[in-house]
Amino acid sequence: MKLIPCLLASLPLLLPVPGLADPVNINTADAATLARELKGVGEARARAIVEHRSQHGPFRSADELVLVRGIGQKVVDQNRANIRVDRPAKAAAAAASTPAAAARPAAAAAPSSRPVAPARPAAAR
Repeated sequence: MKLIPCLLASLPLLLPVPGLADPVNINTADAATLARELKGVGEARARAIVEHRSQHGPFRSADELVLVRGIGQKVVDQNRANIRVDRPAKAAAAAASTPAAAARPAAAAAPSSRPVAPARPAAAR
């Protein structure tokens, strides 16, 4: 008989708690998810976010949402803690394979234990 009150008392722990949901990635979420998870963003604003993203590419920061028609700074500030801006896997892979990415210096390798010979002058070659 004591089991039933314990189960009833623990029931609220199984229910989702508003405000503790995972942040929404505005670069991958669909309009329905954006409308459901972001305060002050309904279906029309959510569609505008998706449309802007498809025309201009992924967002680099939450602040870029103000570039979307109908989204103001107040909406961004209300949702800042609930917004992620991870780049989609396809966009990140494409960016890494561009010539600009190839021109960037690679990460420094671990130092070698062998000494490096000094460069010879051009006349001595």
